[in-house]
Amino acid sequence: MAAPRVPLWAICVLRVALATVYFQEEFLDGERWRNRWVPSTNDSQFGHFRLSSGNFYGHKEKDKGLQTTQNSRFYAISARFKPFSNKGKTLIVQYTVKHEQKMDCGGGYIKLFPADVDQKNLNGKSQYYIMFGPDICGFDIKTVHVILHFKNQYHANKKSIRCKVDSFTHLYTLVLRPDLTYEVKIDGQSIESGSIEYDWQLTSLKKMEKASAEAEGWDQAAKDKSQDWEKHFLDASASKPSDWNSELDGDWQAAMLQKPPYQDGLKPEGIDKDVWLHQKMKNNYLTEYDLSEFENIGAIGLELWQVRSGTIFDNFLITDDEEYAENFGKATWGETKGPEKEMDAIQAKEEVKKAQEEDEDDMFMGRFTGRENSFRAFHRKNEL
Repeated sequence: MAAPRVPLWAICVLRVALATVYFQEEFLDGERWRNRWVPSTNDSQFGHFRLSSGNFYGHKEKDKGLQTTQNSRFYAISARFKPFSNKGKTLIVQYTVKHEQKMDCGGGYIKLFPADVDQKNLNGKSQYYIMFGPDICGFDIKTVHVILHFKNQYHANKKSIRCKVDSFTHLYTLVLRPDLTYEVKIDGQSIESGSIEYDWQLTSLKKMEKASAEAEGWDQAAKDKSQDWEKHFLDASASKPSDWNSELDGDWQAAMLQKPPYQDGLKPEGIDKDVWLHQKMKNNYLTEYDLSEFENIGAIGLELWQVRSGTIFDNFLITDDEEYAENFGKATWGETKGPEKEMDAIQAKEEVKKAQEEDEDDMFMGRFTGRENSFRAFHRKNEL
């Protein structure tokens, strides 16, 4: 008897149940977002955010997000969630960003912070785990940052990843996997992927720990080898004295003709000296958290600078399930991207039509003014 088929809806429900969603924000409850997001008061000159869907959108309510409102300002705001560690798990960070003002210079990236971040004092010096997203300035900088915190330092991806530069909403996704691979997606399409070790030019702690274990073996090998080395310098003609008592005096050993000149430098054959010395160093950072593993993720935020304001941030998601992130992107950005472009096209046509009408009015007024001036000039001539 064939096993009963599981309906598709049940599979989808199971998939959602298996996914862990650490944070999700769509700003669908009006001004109550202010209860979740904390603006920094570190600087009185920080710019302010408002909830807006912009001048054109796919859905007036669904497309509402945090919008920057003041030119030439720094911005800092964050939201907290239940702390977690992604050790041994996939981590997906996703959100949408729309540079409605056609960004000339400014950031559109997000940051993930430790749970103990001081939200009220958030600023450019606040420690973060991950910085991800687009950054645009002039003709030279049009990049997607992927910066990871590792061994008390920030490390940027060595590859150049180009961001979108138009005024439409785009979906940015970062995937960090426990096998130390990563993937960057824009609008659901993979634009860069590879090895975190290779593309960040970093070494996994797992490899360091393995090398450290090997170094311990090398230390023992060096000790054994040094003993063998010394045997080559013993006085072979010497003999044990007749009154030597092994029980009282210990094992007898012939006197050395000379001290081995390279005893301190002994090392197993075939190992480079610099590598050998490096591996013998004690690495205090060889603890628990490897590349792209973070102990206490507990907040997400925007900490950036913009020359021209108007950027809208929306549809934030932090999860451990790639399929859930993909479906969430389709259900949000995927549903409104088409209508957004349609509304923009309609507005563009209306603006062109309005400009043409204004030009025609100006031409008509110009002709009328010219005829009126000619009429007045004719009458002045007759009066003379």
